[in-house]
Amino acid sequence: MVEHGDIRVVHRGGSKINFRGPVISNDSSFLLCASGECVKVFSTSTEECIHDLRGHTDLVTGVVLKPSNHLQVYSCSADGTVRLWDFTDGILIKTYVIGYPIYSIYASANHEGVIFIVTPTLSDKRSELFQLVAVHLPQSGDQLVEARELSAVLSDISSNPAAIAFGRGGEFIASAKGLQLEVYFFKKQKSYRFPLKEDNKKGGKNTYTCVACHPQDDCIATGHEDGKIRLWRNFNHKKEYTYSTLHWHHSAVSSLRFTPEGTNLLSGGVESVLVQWRYNQESQKDFLPRLGAAITHITVSPDGALFCTSHSDNKITVIQSCVKVSAVIQGLVKGESVRTDLMVDPRSKAMVLNGRPGHLQFYSLQRDKLLYNLDIVQQEYIHESGLQQFEVVKAAFDTSGNWLATVEERKQKDAELELNLKLWAFDEQTQSFVLNTTISAPHEARITAMSFCHSADSQTTMLVSSSKDGHFKAWQLAAPAHTEDEGPSWLCDFVGAYHALVPECCSFSADGSLLAVSFQEVVTVWSLSSWELLTTLSQPPGAIRDLCFGRLSCSKYLLGTTANNLLCCWNLLTCSLEWSTSMDISLLLADPLSENMAAFCCQAGCTDLFVFKPNEPRPLFSHKAVCSGKVTRAVFSPREEILESCEETSQWLNHSQLYFLTQYMDLMTFTTKAEEDKLMASSKQLVIDDSVAMTPFYLLLGKHRQQQQQENQDALSSLSAERTPLPQGSVAIKELLQTPAHVLPSTSFLCSMFVQSLLISVTDSREETKHAEEAMESENEEEDSEGEMESSTSRFEEVSLATETATPPLTKAQVKELRRVKKLDHSWLAGVLDS
Repeated sequence: MVEHGDIRVVHRGGSKINFRGPVISNDSSFLLCASGECVKVFSTSTEECIHDLRGHTDLVTGVVLKPSNHLQVYSCSADGTVRLWDFTDGILIKTYVIGYPIYSIYASANHEGVIFIVTPTLSDKRSELFQLVAVHLPQSGDQLVEARELSAVLSDISSNPAAIAFGRGGEFIASAKGLQLEVYFFKKQKSYRFPLKEDNKKGGKNTYTCVACHPQDDCIATGHEDGKIRLWRNFNHKKEYTYSTLHWHHSAVSSLRFTPEGTNLLSGGVESVLVQWRYNQESQKDFLPRLGAAITHITVSPDGALFCTSHSDNKITVIQSCVKVSAVIQGLVKGESVRTDLMVDPRSKAMVLNGRPGHLQFYSLQRDKLLYNLDIVQQEYIHESGLQQFEVVKAAFDTSGNWLATVEERKQKDAELELNLKLWAFDEQTQSFVLNTTISAPHEARITAMSFCHSADSQTTMLVSSSKDGHFKAWQLAAPAHTEDEGPSWLCDFVGAYHALVPECCSFSADGSLLAVSFQEVVTVWSLSSWELLTTLSQPPGAIRDLCFGRLSCSKYLLGTTANNLLCCWNLLTCSLEWSTSMDISLLLADPLSENMAAFCCQAGCTDLFVFKPNEPRPLFSHKAVCSGKVTRAVFSPREEILESCEETSQWLNHSQLYFLTQYMDLMTFTTKAEEDKLMASSKQLVIDDSVAMTPFYLLLGKHRQQQQQENQDALSSLSAERTPLPQGSVAIKELLQTPAHVLPSTSFLCSMFVQSLLISVTDSREETKHAEEAMESENEEEDSEGEMESSTSRFEEVSLATETATPPLTKAQVKELRRVKKLDHSWLAGVLDS
């Protein structure tokens, strides 16, 4: 986390949940996984995130259950600490300071009070030499403890957590790196090494990729780059070891895992298929295909009821005993690069970018959850290296969110570029986008930019696309020409060019009256009403990379960045250069809800941020080194609630929040300290029942329950003096219902006790009956005089006043007498007065 005054740069959603293998709780109810700088706790049944275990200050690199307490979990991080959590309540119990970057963590039931971690040999993050270290956790009551007792177990090991595994509950440990398998026995304090040749006779690659140990037998399973699996036996004698070979995967085996009973071996790889091998009957195997993406990790629950697979598309799949998929937890899909811009869907306020091959993903930034994928290409993706397939390269929304435009392309080696421009209409019934128009070969070369007219007052919807073929085209939504059954479609309304130059980018003015298109070093301004070229802006020299109109009071300005590292601002009223400054800007974008503009400037291997208004010479906010590398994708996301920040440096965050992607595909954002404090305060006020998972539905229901409980309490307090006390059996009933059935005595023994707790005492019921009869007799008496009525009323008021002001408490008989008098019917007084 980087701090700059009151504003901080933080990870906010979109972190990898497939960085390390997940962990399943003993009862298979919860799934825990490392996600950026925190540990996420998911419900395996509802897929909802229940807790975010926050506390680490760097990347979380491992999660493991505590063997002696199944409700606690260890997490390790590159910040050099190991933290112990109660994951059911989301509470940090203890922090162990190691002092070295940690890359993975292991725990064994045979080694109580000891954890095993992988650290760099030279205490340097950039070191490529790693060692396995045993850490003896000190017994201390302090929450922050320094762990100093460290002992090296293995040296020169792999940093990949899948390359290390414990066998027979912790009697030995197997480690694989390169072409060598090393087995270390704790009792003997001795290790054996089993090397392999780089290539076998058939040209297969023998490099180790992963390791798994049988929980009961002396058997080690290793995965290799050529897709083979070797089962090693008799490895406690270096010269007498044997191994057998299994082969199904056509590429590298990425993960291996035995089931808790050791009856099955699970394997996975790039084929997106989970393979289940029968132990000692390896010819029999089962498959669970079409899991969507390459498998990176496999996890089995302690009871063997659930399997979990992590996938390369940042997804975790929960599987019921290799039979069917029961849940899918999908994170933000991150490929090698983002071809589309970062966009915000005007309807769902979700961030939109390309994710799975041929898809657009709609990701909720508030809930940190994928909403859905939209299949753009609508073709089956084939997992084969070197095969060129259609990719989504451009996308744009109109202002209302009713239309979505996408561009997909495919370039074969000896064939022409294939292009498709698709227009999607939002369907209110399905609440998704439906394909409306497909335009094959909209341009003769690659499309460089695409934008909708953003004017809300415009009566027609217009899309402009520019291409390497030297033309830009305006596409307009046209009404159906023939029958009423046909819906509206898109037609080409105008084709523009300028001196055979190549257009690079385009932008619409805020009111939708002007279109600016850059042709290399020249900016052309066009009128949308007549498609007349109004003016050209051509100084200073340099190819234009970005164009952006000002907003609101700054709408008369047009800003652009050039290849000569200049930021230029033109005044469209005078058609002259207002100002320019020398900056190597990698990305320029405008806030749609204010006059503010953001410029990411690359300098000395890092990216700086400048927020400014075009009509003011001094920046509103600047932040040096927000991240390493170059930022090429960012977006302003409108806030649901406007912040009321009084600080001058943070007012630019009041209407929108700025998100950006780093070169390592980390999604970052800017937030104020007051905003974070508000989030922490709201989370502390939230009271959750321990027995119910915290889901959005439960939170909504919980608020309704709280309101009902408050109303019921108010009603009970007003009627408490008039109600008969309930039987004192509610505590016994609650205890009976909450006690596990297998520890309860027989039903016949409990029946009499249970019935007695529901009964009301006989004396109380007889007295109530007697009072009821007396009340009936008093109703038949009609011979009292008016004076007697007044005196009885005054006496009643005196008695009631005495009950309120008297210090000594009333007896039971007095209270019952007052209740009886209260129930008397005085309606007969009206008849006496009328007579």
